[in-house]
Amino acid sequence: MNLENTLLMIPGPVPIVPRVQRAMSKPMFGHRGEEFGTIYDECREILAQLFGTNNEIFIISGSGTASIEAAIGNLIGKDDTIVTIENGKFGERLCDIGDRYGRAVKLQYEWGTPIDLDAVDNALEQGAKAIAMVHNETSAAIRNPVEKVAELAKKHGALFIMDAITTVGGDTVLVDEWGVDIAFMGSQKCIAAPPGLSAITVSDAAWDAMVDNRPYYLDLKAYRKSGSNNPSQTPYTPGVPLFSAMLEALRIVQEEGMEKRKHRHSQGAAAVRAAAGVLGIELFPTIDQYHSYSNTVTAMNIPQGITDKQLRGEMLDMNIQISGGQAHLKGKIFRIGSMGNFTATDMITTICALELVLHRHGLIDNIGEGVEAAYKELE
Repeated sequence: MNLENTLLMIPGPVPIVPRVQRAMSKPMFGHRGEEFGTIYDECREILAQLFGTNNEIFIISGSGTASIEAAIGNLIGKDDTIVTIENGKFGERLCDIGDRYGRAVKLQYEWGTPIDLDAVDNALEQGAKAIAMVHNETSAAIRNPVEKVAELAKKHGALFIMDAITTVGGDTVLVDEWGVDIAFMGSQKCIAAPPGLSAITVSDAAWDAMVDNRPYYLDLKAYRKSGSNNPSQTPYTPGVPLFSAMLEALRIVQEEGMEKRKHRHSQGAAAVRAAAGVLGIELFPTIDQYHSYSNTVTAMNIPQGITDKQLRGEMLDMNIQISGGQAHLKGKIFRIGSMGNFTATDMITTICALELVLHRHGLIDNIGEGVEAAYKELE
């Protein structure tokens, strides 16, 4: 695979544009001085807009999973109960981490299927310090009803933790309006920065509820203390070049405008779904009045007559990389990302390659119908 010529159409990491790459190449500078503090502050200012919050924000040198562990590890002690919701791989991760720190009440559903809000209500009624769920479950390409769960959390006096790793910068996120206590995102997803950073936002109620025996590296109170310094800092040595890259990526988000960016992500996903419809490819997730298809990735069942290895391998031979399924979904579904700084041309190119592979295996009679359907959504 020629990396320089490969179109990366997976749900993260996503391609990074040259100006973000250049930002990482500047000479190294110290992380306790004004230059780093200025970068850190501007990143946090823009991120607050993307999260839709006035709460404090911190950036952790660690992927999204680091922020998941920070959220749960700072709030949940061994005697605390946390309700976790799983309808995909990353909900499963919330469940696993919840079990590490406290008593996790696991509400588990088939991946890609709706959660039961009555079951959530009943679980919270039994008493829980917090509830955690994924906003956009990329393993199954389903968007979950976080607003409804936030209402239930408030009703029962539980803190609400939201995984917004694959929606911040690409979809609507309204932390304050929805009543989210802790939310977090990953750098390599919708904002199209390199992997290695995550950002987390914390409400006043969450600060008040933190446990004494917190993680060391992921101690949010340590981040709060360092973040209030002048110049602002992180408590431990950060990935300095990654912060420079994140700032450049966030400036690009601002230049595009969040409403336009959300619309472009939505169009991209709609284009893939439209193409799938005319090509006879079944969408994987099941949706209802509270759940919807993801705006940042589309998951589809692999058609009969072709294997996962053939479908994705032959597209990769054409220098287009898409994703397969995870865990028990390996070999059963494939996923196409619509995340980051992709263009309409990227989407059309991807659908064209998919059509060529399907035609080669005799699964469609004509080439061009999928591209035409996708193009109509991108106009």
